[in-house]
Order: sequence, then C-alpha cells, then structure tokens
Amino acid sequence: MSKYENAMKLMEERCGNGKEEVIALGTIALSPNASGNPRPAVRMVCAYYEDGAFFISTDAKKNKMLQIEKNTEVSVCGLGWYAFQGTAENLGWVKDEKNAEIRAKFKSIFDWFDEVGDEDNKTSIVLRITLTEGTIIDNEQKYGESQYEVDFINHTAK
Repeated sequence: MSKYENAMKLMEERCGNGKEEVIALGTIALSPNASGNPRPAVRMVCAYYEDGAFFISTDAKKNKMLQIEKNTEVSVCGLGWYAFQGTAENLGWVKDEKNAEIRAKFKSIFDWFDEVGDEDNKTSIVLRITLTEGTIIDNEQKYGESQYEVDFINHTAK
C-alpha cells in the first residue's frame, strides 16, 4: 500500500466507519484584532467523516457560517492526532431532497439529532468540510510511519 492509502486507512479507523467525531473547527473571525489583522475563531463541533470530508449539522445563522460566507478556508483538528486545512461549503437545508442521504447518516450517527437537529427550520443546514491538506500523527506507527503529510487533492502523502 502507498503512504497515502495508509493515511486514509488511519483516518477511516479514527474518524470514519459511521461514528461521531468531535472536532475543532477554525475559521477567520469577522472583526479584526486591534492592529487590524485577521483573528482566528475556533469551536468544537460534532461531525462525521467520509471520503475526505467532514459533515456537520449546524444553523446557517451561527457565527461560524457567517465567517465561512466571507472565507471558505477552514482548519480542523481532533484528538485522533490530526490537523487539516479544508474548504467549507453550505450544502443547504438538511431536509432538502439532495441531502437525504446525509440527513439519514446524521440520524443514525448523532444520537442527539432527532432531539436538537431542528430539521424543520430552513436554516438548519449541512456543512461539508472538504479536506485539502494536513498532518496525521501515528505514534503507534501502525502502518510503519509516525507522521503523514497528506495532500487530499493529489492523493499523496509524505
């Protein structure tokens, strides 16, 4: 197997297989710091991972979504020893027919979704984070490496 394939196996084992993953989602705040420079903003969100992307149930009116409207580049990291850059995209209302498969996964993966997902609210949306690059650490060296510098776009790892 290639180093990239091993990195993807690690991601699937740590984040995939239909399980809820709590991740830190970093965006750029709408207001700059006192010097006029951009400020980071981070929060913990529940997500599921599949094929190089994290999927998140959220409300389109939340600060993270307002920030993403201005800059779709985001960062994510998790306790599974990974940190990535990616592009965020609002896929629209969770009950939209095009999101039926994702909605079904939300319902099966997030045990809280039926209670607090607020599906009938048109601002209850699906946020997809498509990963572009980043690092996975494997202190166990399960597949022979301790660190993977992953390029999700070109399907390579160093």
